[in-house]
Amino acid sequence: MRYLRIGVLFALSINIYIIGFAQSNIKLESNKMTRTLQLIDNLYVDEVDASKLGEAAIKAMLLELDPHSTYMDRDEVKVMNEAMQGNFEGIGISFNMFTDTLYVVEVISGGPSQKVGMMPGDRIIYVNDTLIAGVKLDNQKVIKMLKGPKGTSVNVKVQRKGNDDLLSFKIVRDKIPLNSVDAAYMITDDIGYIKLSRFGVTSYKEFLKAEKELKAKGMKKLLFDLTGNGGGVLQVATEIVDEFLDKDKLVVYTKGRKQPRLELNTTSAGQLTGGNVVILVDEMSASASEIVAGALQDWDRAVIVGRRTFGKGLVQRQIPLLDGSMMRLTVARYYTPTGRSIQKPYEEGKKDQYEKDLFERLKHGEYLSADSISFPDSLKYETLVNKRTVYGGGGIMPDLFVPLDTMQLTDLHRDLISRGIMNKVAIGEVDNNRMSLIEQYPDVNKFKSGYAVSDMLLVNMKKLAEEEGVDWDKEQFEQSEALMLVQLKALLARDLYDQSAYFLIINDVNDIFQAGLRILSSEMEYDNLLRSSYTK
Repeated sequence: MRYLRIGVLFALSINIYIIGFAQSNIKLESNKMTRTLQLIDNLYVDEVDASKLGEAAIKAMLLELDPHSTYMDRDEVKVMNEAMQGNFEGIGISFNMFTDTLYVVEVISGGPSQKVGMMPGDRIIYVNDTLIAGVKLDNQKVIKMLKGPKGTSVNVKVQRKGNDDLLSFKIVRDKIPLNSVDAAYMITDDIGYIKLSRFGVTSYKEFLKAEKELKAKGMKKLLFDLTGNGGGVLQVATEIVDEFLDKDKLVVYTKGRKQPRLELNTTSAGQLTGGNVVILVDEMSASASEIVAGALQDWDRAVIVGRRTFGKGLVQRQIPLLDGSMMRLTVARYYTPTGRSIQKPYEEGKKDQYEKDLFERLKHGEYLSADSISFPDSLKYETLVNKRTVYGGGGIMPDLFVPLDTMQLTDLHRDLISRGIMNKVAIGEVDNNRMSLIEQYPDVNKFKSGYAVSDMLLVNMKKLAEEEGVDWDKEQFEQSEALMLVQLKALLARDLYDQSAYFLIINDVNDIFQAGLRILSSEMEYDNLLRSSYTK
């Protein structure tokens, strides 16, 4: 007993020494940083901005950690909060810069601009007597002029087709919703589709609303699209998983060096615990998207279709700093119910290498063939109900892999999109023919079945491309033509109706969507996938 007591006392003294040594090290480095800033302020040849130097030091320190520990200045914090809160304060329009002029694409229903009579197709020429048309302002400057605190007003002058004079509007700013459900519609009599772009504060309510409306229309099966969804609020992700699982099912747990294991479980049986579900994912589905996909895969509640997800499984704590800026510091890792780590491998301090991961996947052929992906046995896990093999080690591997179709992708197609040419052609067509198009196609379903992109529209696109200095390669055009026609039609539908209309049309050429729809349409294939390991 005497030796045990001595051993314990020795261990405690060692721990106290180590803690004291670590604290003294931190204090020493802190003093060194403070002293460095003082020396620069007192001795440097030119005037310096101390706040910029401080920010640079914080950013440099965080770069030595993991890829997701970051620093955000006050403006970046404000933008992030708006996106996550699901609203901002402004005038309530969506716009594009078209031939150096702000072109109103959408007037948000019930928003301030709609209340004073602004319409899609209007061009804003002046904001508070400041000319913004034809002066090459970037989007951020225009947004700054139009956004502002609720209750404040902004005066705009608008050019509208059919009116010789500019129209003047006084718009009182208000809270404007930022919707995260981009689309919700019935594909067939019993298959519904919901597209979620992010997990913001309002996303769960939006999801419930879409779910309720689709069930009222006869939805028995759901195609839940998380492609391109970079994540968001963890609580919202768990609330959405709640809809699919019974009560007291583990959704996700977190664990870190200084953070004990924290489990998040479902709180009640949701409204979607029955009926087949397919979740669509791709390489840009990250964080909260991976938590949803991983939980439903582990519980054998959904078939996951697409490509391996991004692999962001690090938990950040948001720590406000005194000047309104913020540090997002990684404190733990996410694990799916079976114990899989979502986070892909990384080396500390090598953020550039980490950010090239998606490019490396493309280079190694992962987007084209599941055969290029291999998993060691150490990363094997079993699902909780059907005991299927799934894999950890970075991202969620789908149950059915869908390769990226590169056959229709050309340099011409890329240039037409990246320079905004296809978008400009669509805006111009809607701007010139809005009333006649709406009269002929009063709803998006009639537009989808009846409208065909005209040859004249393609001539206009070629002319605009040449004016923008794009080399019009005939062979490349023929290779990409079918895809371009659908994209143009989808852009027209978006400008005529809403964002949901865009997806209703573009999904006809979306391979991941089509694979998911095929599985939901076949009870046998769906059941087979839920009882076997992932399919290449």
